[in-house]
Amino acid sequence: MRWWRILGLAAFAGVAATGVVIARAERRRRAYTPGEIRERLRARHAEAVAAAEAPRGTATR
Repeated sequence: MRWWRILGLAAFAGVAATGVVIARAERRRRAYTPGEIRERLRARHAEAVAAAEAPRGTATR
């Protein structure tokens, strides 16, 4: 039965680590100002449009 205890502790540690990762990502996401988010979205959109308009067989990077 000892392995059940070890498995339970490992699962608990995994859940805690996942929570930490999610919290960090959320803090990083909220650190952007609305203007920065708008700029990033416009830049990503421009890249997507340029990639879609590029002739086939031509690498964009």
